[in-house]
Amino acid sequence: MSLSFTKDAGALNQPSNAPHRRVLITGAAGRIGSKLAQHLQGRHDLRLMVRGDEDRIEQIRPLGEIVTANLSDLSRLKEACRGMDTVVHLAATPDSSAVWNTLLHDNIIGTYHLLAAAKAAGCRRVIFASSVHAVGGYPPAVQVKTTDPVNPGDLYGVSKCFGESLGRYMAEQEGLSVIALRIGAFQPVDAARRPEMIGVAEMFVSEHDLAQLIERCIDDTTLRWAVFHAVSNNRFQRLDMTDARELLGYRPQDDFTELSPAFKDLHLAEHLHTGSLRDKGQRSGLREEIQ
Repeated sequence: MSLSFTKDAGALNQPSNAPHRRVLITGAAGRIGSKLAQHLQGRHDLRLMVRGDEDRIEQIRPLGEIVTANLSDLSRLKEACRGMDTVVHLAATPDSSAVWNTLLHDNIIGTYHLLAAAKAAGCRRVIFASSVHAVGGYPPAVQVKTTDPVNPGDLYGVSKCFGESLGRYMAEQEGLSVIALRIGAFQPVDAARRPEMIGVAEMFVSEHDLAQLIERCIDDTTLRWAVFHAVSNNRFQRLDMTDARELLGYRPQDDFTELSPAFKDLHLAEHLHTGSLRDKGQRSGLREEIQ
């Protein structure tokens, strides 16, 4: 069976106390970047890359060193990456309906520039923000595993497949460790309580669950390359995250079905059968032997 990760040669086990690292976050003024910076403040030394025209710059200014750069400027990206241990690459066009010319500049050329800059600057690792759209072409009834072939559902997903593939090349051929995270529907916990959000029940990922997963990717010392699925602890899972649990110790806390009134009132935990002794009324087959 093909693997969705490779171990770093001579890697040590995870340290009990992760070191303080220097971390660059691209797209730091975006929805994910600004929340991640808040989560990582004090745990790592942060350099926050922005374009310079975003609304949240003043909000994140106290959280780390602000640098201005554009994904089209390779030399400026090299400067931004210099001295960094890890780069969390979030900057991109996030529009799933984006046309090719838009995706080409930010998600294709920009991703190449960022990975090349990280390699040139001697960074240890890049964490690449991929997306559920990289495998969105699978039928709705299919639970996608990280070992399944990519199957993009739109051109945006195609651009994320490119980033994953380039990341694997950089990791296995050029020596820059890369972890790609296929991020689901990133939302605050309160959003799950809105009726119109029920459509993301299978791919919901809360702010603090995603921040936890990214932090575990920063702290990891064992992986050369990997793809992980970034979703919360939802009862119904579009994306399987077994390997993130096993390799990184990811422990998501939020479950869309427990947060959403549309599901919560159904009391799924009480009524859905599991085919195990967790089901009400099912008794142990050992009941005679253990009496």
